Amino acid sequence: MNSLAQLRKNYTLGQLSEAEVPQEPLLLFQQWFDQAIKAECPEPNSMTLATADKAGNPSARIVLLKGADENGFTFFTNYESQKGKDLAQRPQAALLFHWHELERQVRIQGVVERVSPQESDQYYHSRPPASRIGAWASPQSAVIPSREFLEEAEARFKAEFGEAPPRPEHWGGYRLKPTAIEFWQGRPSRLHDRIHYERIDGRWKISRLAP
Repeated sequence: MNSLAQLRKNYTLGQLSEAEVPQEPLLLFQQWFDQAIKAECPEPNSMTLATADKAGNPSARIVLLKGADENGFTFFTNYESQKGKDLAQRPQAALLFHWHELERQVRIQGVVERVSPQESDQYYHSRPPASRIGAWASPQSAVIPSREFLEEAEARFKAEFGEAPPRPEHWGGYRLKPTAIEFWQGRPSRLHDRIHYERIDGRWKISRLAP
């Protein structure tokens, strides 16, 4: 374990100046996201989603971004999962993107709401049939007796619905509406660039944070 203390990397690939960033953070996010795709970062839309339960106990997991526009950042899941229960009690969350190949992070905080049933339907029916069946078969985050339990449920729902399963009512989308976004660019000597956007009175205030 002593070798962990020796693991380090000097970040040298880029820089970020508050004098050069756009007034709207979504523009910078889209630029960075496009660059992550071009750099062939693995699953560039993967992000950590952090929530908290009613008692304030935090929980984090990786989910996939499925939409980003002026309305917010969208992802889909089982509403009865742990994250769904957390968001029902505390509709605030944080997102984290880490594009290691570009030495970049994006941190996002905001309030979360469910997307419309129509939007959930549209995305659900764009998924492969096996993934749609999976949304029926898995009681996400619940204790189950075995792997066979899942496989039997999958077979049962596939026999019931075939290749055209409807969207379960317990499955759909959330949209995080950002109140703060931070763009982090690695720099040498751990003196990283951190440009912070905060939504105040309907406008974005831009600040530089110490690394």
